[in-house]
Amino acid sequence: MTVMCDGQQTLTMGRAARELELRSGEFELATQLGEVRTLPAGDEDRPGTGGPPGRRRVPVAEIARLRAEPGFPEALRERIRTVSTNEAAELMGIGPGRVLRLTRAGCFAPVRFYVNRYGAVVWLYLAAEVTDFADREPALLRGNTPAAMRVMLAGGQDWRARQWRSRRVAQLMGQTEDPWETAAVLAAVLPPEELASVAGNPVERALLRRLRPAFATVITATPAARDAFERVVTADEFDEVLWYRVHLTRTLERARREEPGRLRTPTAARSGDRPGLPPGFPNRPSWGGRTPPYSARKSPSWTTETSILPSRS
Repeated sequence: MTVMCDGQQTLTMGRAARELELRSGEFELATQLGEVRTLPAGDEDRPGTGGPPGRRRVPVAEIARLRAEPGFPEALRERIRTVSTNEAAELMGIGPGRVLRLTRAGCFAPVRFYVNRYGAVVWLYLAAEVTDFADREPALLRGNTPAAMRVMLAGGQDWRARQWRSRRVAQLMGQTEDPWETAAVLAAVLPPEELASVAGNPVERALLRRLRPAFATVITATPAARDAFERVVTADEFDEVLWYRVHLTRTLERARREEPGRLRTPTAARSGDRPGLPPGFPNRPSWGGRTPPYSARKSPSWTTETSILPSRS
């Protein structure tokens, strides 16, 4: 059954996944990456009206576009294919230990994660981004590790969770123009005490909790898994926390000028569009003089200058 949303015929997410011959996890990732364009489900399902927050649908025209692509569905599956650390090492022709150092140093960002039975976080990367990095920065695959990177790694730095948060925040902020929903995205990654100091009104915090989007579909059946999930979702280092605090404060100031219950129709993020992130959205370090997308902090470059670019969706 199709439903009109924003003047377009749309399908449910489940029906769209079947039409695109994708498993649920593949389809979820495709929508997050903008490979499959989605629209808000409509006012009847918008937060504050009794429906679940964040429900979205897929335009029928989007399904037709993707099915008409050469090589469907294998080409679409390849664009969203993820690899583990060991698989990334095989793609790049280097050892897993080197890949681990590169990922901890922020050379390329995780796109998904899961928590294994031991409560450990297992990171997954886009195969396309892994091969792109290998082609772009061959000097970092072999030979001596840059001195600044060695110092950072020796100090225990690990940017994987931080970069995943940045990617997910960018994706979610690209799906809405409503200031309260935008504030809820920023609030979701702050520790509770930091959120309380920015949003002192408990009514506001309750609204932000109600509008909190789903950051990841991860099985958290055990206390260890739940703790691991919360550690991934929550910002921890000082500069990252400060960045989210500053922009949450600004977003809340805007939201407070408007009626909290007012409904707005967000503009759906399209593949390749940059989300409406605040100016100066910080980036990860550039080991080879270039700053890849999806980053969560400003950091010194290992080889040249640090560039500040907005993350893309």
